[in-house]
Amino acid sequence: MTLLTVEGLDVRFGVGERAVRAVREVSFTLDRGECLAVVGESGSGKSVTARSLVGLTGPGSAVTARRLEFDGTDLTALGEAGWRGVRGRRIGLVLQDALTSLDPLHTVGAEVAEPLRVHGLAPRRELPSLAASLLTRAGVPEAERRAAQYPHQLSGGLRQRALIASALAGSPDLLIADEPTTALDVTVQAQVLDLLAELRRGGTALLLISHDLSVVARTADRVAVMYGGRIVETGPTERLLAEPRHPYTRALLAAVPGPATRGRRLSAPVVDRPRPTPDGCPYAPRCDRADRTCLEALPAIDHHGTRCWNPVLEPSAATAGPLTAPEPPSAPAAAPVVEVDQVSKAFGGRLVVRGVSLRLAAGEVLGLVGESGSGKTTVARMVLGLEQPDSGTVRLGGAPWSELPERRRRAQRLRLQSVPQDPLGSFDPRHTVERVVGAAVARTGVRGRARVAELLDQVGLSAALLPRRPAELSGGQRQRVAIARALAPAPEVLVCDEPVSALDVSVQAQILDLLADLRQHLGLAMLFISHDLGVVHHLADRVAVMTDGRLVETGEVTEVFARPAAAYTRRLLAAVTTLEVPA
Repeated sequence: MTLLTVEGLDVRFGVGERAVRAVREVSFTLDRGECLAVVGESGSGKSVTARSLVGLTGPGSAVTARRLEFDGTDLTALGEAGWRGVRGRRIGLVLQDALTSLDPLHTVGAEVAEPLRVHGLAPRRELPSLAASLLTRAGVPEAERRAAQYPHQLSGGLRQRALIASALAGSPDLLIADEPTTALDVTVQAQVLDLLAELRRGGTALLLISHDLSVVARTADRVAVMYGGRIVETGPTERLLAEPRHPYTRALLAAVPGPATRGRRLSAPVVDRPRPTPDGCPYAPRCDRADRTCLEALPAIDHHGTRCWNPVLEPSAATAGPLTAPEPPSAPAAAPVVEVDQVSKAFGGRLVVRGVSLRLAAGEVLGLVGESGSGKTTVARMVLGLEQPDSGTVRLGGAPWSELPERRRRAQRLRLQSVPQDPLGSFDPRHTVERVVGAAVARTGVRGRARVAELLDQVGLSAALLPRRPAELSGGQRQRVAIARALAPAPEVLVCDEPVSALDVSVQAQILDLLADLRQHLGLAMLFISHDLGVVHHLADRVAVMTDGRLVETGEVTEVFARPAAAYTRRLLAAVTTLEVPA
């Protein structure tokens, strides 16, 4: 039975010549108990489409549709009072950015119970126990204790699960999940996907927005691929992933990292072509087979997405642009540039790192994996000299590092630099790109726009971005600026803590290719922390596996992933959602 019908949805922001048409003629349906996944890169219109279904496109937006109907209700006719009756009760929404989505002044339990209170679904005295029950259902351990805490006291994964628990509180008929597993490690991700499957068995419809195509393969019945505000291809999940028909879909699949992608590039170059006519294919500027037919002879859009708009392109056509394999990296030097020897660290009487030892050679990429709370980030902070080990030592270039007083360590800090997961949070929002990167350049004793522009060029950015502020950049551009800032002092070691987890698959591919190029050309060593084992398998030489503060296994990445020795590593790999990409 059809629950949601969307026909001819358009969303515009602004007026006149400055108006931006973010969503164009989008149409789809969703049945009860069905999952439709919407995929595509940042800016393709996925989240705007989702927000239009709950009346949250924001001020300055204009939403029109030939038909926008939910369970017999015309959503285009709702005022704010009508939307309040639908949101949370009939349609639940799980946003990606849990830290900004949760109220910092409310406890987690109060936040989860809010839909129950607002819609009068339970007596006030029962709200605390119901909130704890919802948190448990969403996979939050020690739910009663966590319910009494505030969002800043929870890890990113726990905050994301709290958001899911809040969305489930009203038992909605439709759950819109916008990147619900982005911040989660593989074992917790598996729990959340099992929960979503359970909801669907109970009749809840799911609109899933995700850049993780392996999650889509496991979860969705159908997939809609968006580009430039349009749906360019849609179909049953198994068919679409096995036989993608649009060049953009094939490019997305080619960008998925994993064991099969080791030794080759993930991203394709942008093709230098004129922009298509407004009614033509928006992907033509990035397609190496686009021709005049795309721009002139096919003004009609195939809304069902059964083929590429150009009939000349056969389903077996290559992805957009050639994928060329980089030269294999040179063998890592024998001498380690970083040595971590039996370090331990406790916070508040709780031991979070227990006797960990690691070696990182020049030019080597060491992947550090494990669940949230396993101690990965604390180890990274000790390597960077931001935390002092309670016991054990860290050596840099064979010389003492962790034992040094800060006044002696300060002069050597330029040798190690970090690339954060959230570059936006690490930038001063008032500063331009030139000032952000220029401040790092100035620490080396060099000043001037030329060096900043050179660094931007090194990470594939134009000097035209120098006057822009962080909020004016895309997620991929911000991450490249963060890498440029880290490269300013010519470091020997980059510590990358989840540097691509928040990026869509095509932008992630570009950043991974960039890191591989920098490693090859500059001889950088990298400590690469990630919960995405496919990314680690693609990029790393060796992998170290942590759980409960301990190191349980290390070795060559292909060997460890093929023949894991530790029981925990086997459980971790068993929880991974995989995607078989067609050749």
